[in-house]
Amino acid sequence: MLQPFDDWEVSMDKYICDVCGYIYDPEVGDPDGGIAPGTAFEDIPDDWVRKRDEVVSVPYLQRVAAAPVVTGIDRIEGKHIGFYTEFGTRQDEQVVLRAGISFVDMEGARKNFEAEIAGKAFDQVAREARELWNRELARIRIDGGSDRQKTIFYTALYHTMIDPRIYTDADGRYPGADGRIHTTGGRFTKRTIFSGWDVFRSQMPLQTIINPQLVSDLVNSLVTMADESGRGYFERWEIVNAYSGCMLGNPALSVLADAYAKGIRSYDVEKAYRYAVNSSKRFGNDPLGYTPSELCISHTLEYAYADWCISRLAEQLGKREDAALYAAKGQAYRNIFDREKGWFRPRRADGGWEPWPENARTTEWYGCIESNPYQQGWFVPHDVEGMVELMGGREAVLRDLTEFFDKTPSDMLWNDYYNHANEPVHLVPFLFNRLGQPWQTQKWTRHICEKAYADKVEGIVGNEDAGQMSAWYVLAAAGLHPACPGDTRMEITSPVFDRIELRLDPAYAPGGTFTVVAHGNSPSNVYIQRAVLNGREHTASHIDFADIAAGGTLELYMGDTPNTRWGI
Repeated sequence: MLQPFDDWEVSMDKYICDVCGYIYDPEVGDPDGGIAPGTAFEDIPDDWVRKRDEVVSVPYLQRVAAAPVVTGIDRIEGKHIGFYTEFGTRQDEQVVLRAGISFVDMEGARKNFEAEIAGKAFDQVAREARELWNRELARIRIDGGSDRQKTIFYTALYHTMIDPRIYTDADGRYPGADGRIHTTGGRFTKRTIFSGWDVFRSQMPLQTIINPQLVSDLVNSLVTMADESGRGYFERWEIVNAYSGCMLGNPALSVLADAYAKGIRSYDVEKAYRYAVNSSKRFGNDPLGYTPSELCISHTLEYAYADWCISRLAEQLGKREDAALYAAKGQAYRNIFDREKGWFRPRRADGGWEPWPENARTTEWYGCIESNPYQQGWFVPHDVEGMVELMGGREAVLRDLTEFFDKTPSDMLWNDYYNHANEPVHLVPFLFNRLGQPWQTQKWTRHICEKAYADKVEGIVGNEDAGQMSAWYVLAAAGLHPACPGDTRMEITSPVFDRIELRLDPAYAPGGTFTVVAHGNSPSNVYIQRAVLNGREHTASHIDFADIAAGGTLELYMGDTPNTRWGI
């Protein structure tokens, strides 16, 4: 239900729900909720509901409980319809139900049914499903590790392959963002469920390696949604081809820049670039060079990174002026760093600082979404060197970063320090690589893989977030992880397994496979002593994505003590 007006904060003529982070923009309105574009906030009817909230509200659930049960019919049409069926079965008798579904219409459901399961027995469908999943999971092959670790790994890999899910019927039709039926024309597969704020960090970078076509599908899906809706900007949290406005930042810009940098370009690049620019203009740090809001730190840092992503894309497209402009805008993080306090601090529209509470850095929601300034403040992946300079230099940052991890509880559950249960910190372990202490990256990624993941029902310390939590594990356990999507640098860390073989898509990568081999790997041998890439000594704690795409082998020689001379 609509939260009382007292629970809303005003920022740049937009209204932010303190409860869930939903942003109401009067210019856009809420067409899905019956609020026309141009409707002022104060003119919203008191009975306005947002469908996302309504379906879990008590009044709605009460109506469901009191719904009539209709019997004796074989067909019914309408909204909010469910069904159940009963059969008078004998002992050991089986009932088989085959169904077709469609987001488009009944004809689409029929076609999907005929294309997928018509005439097939249950055992055949189950066998084909198993074969399909085995084929998909074989995109990464692992050797070594315990049975527990293998279960965690392949469960995680499975989780990364659920979303963004297919939204097209078998004939290529899908409901467009304009309410009309469109077709992909065989050019791509329409996808839905883009939990952008989560998945740009690990999930989409993982797919650029093992399933680049999915990334291409996603970019095409976001472009067509922006096109069909007439909005001309990218949504940050798409669901069923609609704008939710959930969370913050411009994560689609990260996915786009990362895809293009890695050679995934089968979409209208110029249109995608135009929508990226529009997204920054609509949701960004203009005109003050930061975003004054209750979530000022999160807003400003994430928008700064997204603008840097535009600069990267512009540079590759030969748009030099734009590249320089957005590179400069990527420095906006500096505008909310308080040198007196030595950390990022929320700033008001008049330029003044918000009050600094006691224990400000570890105060959750102080200028941050689902985090505290200590956690969110490390998010300057595109300019680590600049961030380090602001924070007092390399040695000071290393002391602070080490303390950040040392104070993290061993169970990795929700906490004020390295809180793996939520996404803002997911890049932080890899900062040690950038700061000249790669053995700490190795130590902590292995620790996180061991403590934050398990082979049980509650196998993750946080919620899955559309595959992000699992993708972080898959990459870290494989010994490779990006720290800044949009940059082709891949950080090297300590693999959980002895051998990890990544199958590459020949349409995007010529190398066939890329393999990571960890010689002498064990629970105690977590530190890299030396590395060999395709038969040559490799002294850096990172490789380029091009090295992966070209295929080959990265050999890591492991030991039980840090080699403080390797990778610095």
